[in-house]
Amino acid sequence: MPKEKRVSRAERIALVAITRHGAKKLQQLGAKLPHADLYISEKFQAELGPMPNRTEVIKPPVRGTIATLFKSYDQLLLIFSIGAAVRLIAPCIRSKEEDPGVVVVDDAGRFVVPILSGHLGGANAFASHVAELIGAQPVITTASESLGTLPIDILGRELGWKSEAPKRTLTKVAADMVNGEPIAFVQECGSKAWWKKGEALPSNIQLFDHFEAVDPSQFSAVLWVTWREISESIRHQLLDSLVVYRPHQPIVLGIGCDRGTALETIEQALEQALSAAKLEQSSVTAIATIDKKSDEVGLLALAEKNSWPLHFYPADELAQVEVPNPSETVMKYVGTPSVGEAAALLLAGASMDKLIVEKHKHRGLDGRNATISIVPIEKI
Repeated sequence: MPKEKRVSRAERIALVAITRHGAKKLQQLGAKLPHADLYISEKFQAELGPMPNRTEVIKPPVRGTIATLFKSYDQLLLIFSIGAAVRLIAPCIRSKEEDPGVVVVDDAGRFVVPILSGHLGGANAFASHVAELIGAQPVITTASESLGTLPIDILGRELGWKSEAPKRTLTKVAADMVNGEPIAFVQECGSKAWWKKGEALPSNIQLFDHFEAVDPSQFSAVLWVTWREISESIRHQLLDSLVVYRPHQPIVLGIGCDRGTALETIEQALEQALSAAKLEQSSVTAIATIDKKSDEVGLLALAEKNSWPLHFYPADELAQVEVPNPSETVMKYVGTPSVGEAAALLLAGASMDKLIVEKHKHRGLDGRNATISIVPIEKI
């Protein structure tokens, strides 16, 4: 199965109960989801003990409260019967792109059922999370989950992927997937963690490393994970059978470091630089540095550990690159005013205004310094 998206603390979550048994379940869930807001019938509010959550009383009519919450939260959990929940939310429903996830839990806390926005709204993931918290059974009815296929509309979302396809194409390809039609899955970049380890892929999916290896006439649809620009001729050829997924923009790293810098220090510097720029390590495609570092153990270990190509440039070539932070000290010792910034720009073929991270410096517990510079690759 695809990896489940974990529930983020940034999501706005409302838990709602109007019965005594529901209030008890609300209390149990609220303790495990302290960032969620609780809405409870005034009649049973006094029966709740101290809670870390923000708590409000539901005043009649309940329908009006639900309508307000529907507009205000990302996930709405109702400890109601499904019939009551459906009647309450029905007037509020607009579209799968706009509606929040809605999950129903029975009063006994035995079943957790997402009833609206299972994919795009995240209700399936939220329901699975809630079921785990209270020891209940999640009841997921969307076809991709129940049949163990790929959720076309949200594939790779937890990895930061963005899909490029019209709504009609997503609908058509999703139908092809659940109906077992042959699907080509082309992955030219990005993390491979989109499928759960240890489980076999659906038999109708065939994997390819490059689009050129695919004969489109043999497949009902093509799922293409790439950074390439897709030509109009390919889009026209595949019409409503192509879904393109874009991982985070590919980046290259320029790295400078003291002689003998430990791998741990370089990794810490890299983690800090990526975090500051809100980038994922899976976006890194290659690293570059000065040729004097061709035997630097920490750098070599970093490249090998992550299967990143490591490029080396001579000092005189680096010295020709315009950078925002030239250093006379660096010039004195290695013959170029910049290592990391210049190496990253050379590798990406970019000018210095393209630097995402100019020169992030970190001093490790080993007493050594490492610097990280980051440049995006704009075209593949």
